[in-house]
Amino acid sequence: MLEMASLGSKVLQNRSVEFASKYKVPLRVLSSLVDNPVGTLITSEENIMEQAVISGIAHNKDEAKLSLIGVPDEPGIAFKILKPISTANIEVDMIVQSVSAREGLTNFAFTVHRNDFVGASNILGHLRKELGAMAIQSDDKVVKVSLVGIGMRSHAGIAAKMFEVLHGENINIQMISTSEIKISVVIDEKYLELAVRSLHAAFELDKE
Repeated sequence: MLEMASLGSKVLQNRSVEFASKYKVPLRVLSSLVDNPVGTLITSEENIMEQAVISGIAHNKDEAKLSLIGVPDEPGIAFKILKPISTANIEVDMIVQSVSAREGLTNFAFTVHRNDFVGASNILGHLRKELGAMAIQSDDKVVKVSLVGIGMRSHAGIAAKMFEVLHGENINIQMISTSEIKISVVIDEKYLELAVRSLHAAFELDKE
């Protein structure tokens, strides 16, 4: 639930979940729109009899992607790029470093909050000259979609199924990030609703 709250789900405030987790306080989420709601109990993992493979789908519209193309592939290049970004108090989310088409060069891409897009772009403009990068690519029309679930740890093929669903809708994945209980992808903003709806149906989150 902390993962989902931090990824943009507008159900629980991040700090409340963090506090409950730290002090082992059970939370019950109830609907104010129905009489005598059953709600959802959020509690310690050991108190859960059966774990859902996927607990939910979260999305974040406040993403922007920046890439430095053709920087030297050498030790410390990530530090040289991210240090000035950090100094400017800009938080970086997802990071991907990939091999360039030219030998000895690499491409470095990362995402930031859209509010920091202009500031991060200006910093990369200076870094391009300093590092001798070939080009800068930027896009402030991307979103992050995430699958979250403790049960993912014991079920293989969740990522493959997610990618299959997006492929079936002809949605291109620009970046991928995974953890033990989360898979996040960055896609074009215009496909957000389609991606969430398709994944919701594929993982049967609309069933009781």
